[in-house]
This record gives sequence, structure tokens and C-alpha cells, in this order.
Amino acid sequence: MKTRFLAVAAAAFACPALALAQGAQLPTKEPAKPAAAQKEGPVATVNGTAIPRQYADVLLRERVQQGAPDNEPLHQAVRNELINREIIVQEANRSGLTKRAELRTQIEIVRQNVIVQAYLRDYMSKHPVTDAEIQTEYERAKAQTGTTEYKARHILVDSEEEARRLIAEVKKGAKFEELAQKHSKDSTKERGGDLDWNIPGVYDKTFADAMVKLEKGKLTEVPVRTRFGFHLIQLDDIRPVKIPPLADVKPRIQQRLIQLKVDKLVGELRTKAKVE
Repeated sequence: MKTRFLAVAAAAFACPALALAQGAQLPTKEPAKPAAAQKEGPVATVNGTAIPRQYADVLLRERVQQGAPDNEPLHQAVRNELINREIIVQEANRSGLTKRAELRTQIEIVRQNVIVQAYLRDYMSKHPVTDAEIQTEYERAKAQTGTTEYKARHILVDSEEEARRLIAEVKKGAKFEELAQKHSKDSTKERGGDLDWNIPGVYDKTFADAMVKLEKGKLTEVPVRTRFGFHLIQLDDIRPVKIPPLADVKPRIQQRLIQLKVDKLVGELRTKAKVE
């Protein structure tokens, strides 16, 4: 039921999400620096080129966030990695590789990603999602979810005439599941039109309105038309909804509210931009 509840909670977030780097998160606070990353001066000098200490600070912070212990072996490993990187970069420059247009484009995309994510982290640190906002969204989702969920099955066909014919066949004793497997054009046909347990809010409104009016075990007397076609709906069972406690869904609600704020921010910035 948690998944269906979260699906309802997500309904308000239909606007396109900003395309960030794959797997990127939007923490609301800048992570703390590793305790030992307080040395000064360059990490090392390779062929006369100094490797700034800030490079090590960034990599150390990433490793610690990923669970590595902040100790001397980690610092040595990061130093060696930075030296190796600098050696390879110098060789790439010498060979002319870094002058290639494709590589320069890739570098620019990475640069943009870093700037975008840094800007969004900064924005969210100044406009964090509050507990009150999470509670409000939770209550909204609960209200939209309702108190009852339904186990129904359906048959979807192209014409009203065919739907009426199938209703008549069911009334004469034909098995709904077999007719669904043979005639339905919906992906549920292989399981006899079974839609499993769901709340009305996940369905087309016309479909949901017809479904909730049915008595347990009954079939719609007339075809139900939606934008998908014509449906026969049979209600197999009903039961009370079990709403997950806020603590179980709070992280996901928070992340969705963060994305909503990001979408709103991007929308506002686009209205100010001159896009041709």
C-alpha cells in the first residue's frame, strides 16, 4: 500500500524534472570537510606543476561521504590518485588530445553539471523543505487516497458494440477472465484483466467513478468509455486502506518536495530568460 500512497503523493509533481547528472542528489547542507584535510600548500608538484590542496580536499570529502575512514592511508591514496591524474593530463595535453572538439564539449558538460548542482545545493540550503511542508503533503495525500481500495478487473476494447456484446456473454455465463485474455487490448489481458488492489485515484476518473459504484462481484451494466476505449469492469473485492505512517514515507515525500522546488525555480528562471 505504501507504493500506491506514494503514487498519490507524487501526483502533484507532474512538471518535468530538471535533468541533472545521473544519480545526483540535492543535499540541503554542504557536507563537512574531513577532519584531517587541514594541511596547507600543494599536494605535490609534477614536472613543475603544483596540484592545489583544494583538489585533495574535494576528493577526500567525496571518499568520506562514500564511507571511507578519514585516516592517513586515505590521504595517501588520494595524493597518489591526484599525482597520477596530473601525469596523465600532462601527457594528454602533450599529445594534443585535449584540443579535440569532442573532448572539449564533454569537459564543458561536466563543468555545467558541477555548477548546476552547486547552485541547487546552495538554493536548497536557503530554501529547505520544512517539516510543516512534509506534514501538509502527507495529509493531502491521505485525503486523496481515501479510505477504501478496490480489487477490480477489466476488459478494454475499441468499440461500444463489442463491449456490449461481451457484457451479454458474461451475463450468459462466460468467464470474465477468459474473455479478457481473448479480447482485451490492455496489458492486463494475460492475467484475465486483473488490476490488483488500487485506490480510485490511480485510474481515469470516468473509470474510477464507475468502479466505486459497483457492488462486490458485480459487472458494469453498460460499457465505460475513457480516452483508452470502452471498458467492462468487474469488482472482485474491497478493503480498507492502510496508510503508512509518516515516518515510513517522510524521506521520499521530502525528496519530491525538493524536486518540486527545483522545478519551480527553473520555471521562474526560464520566464526571465530570453530563449530563441
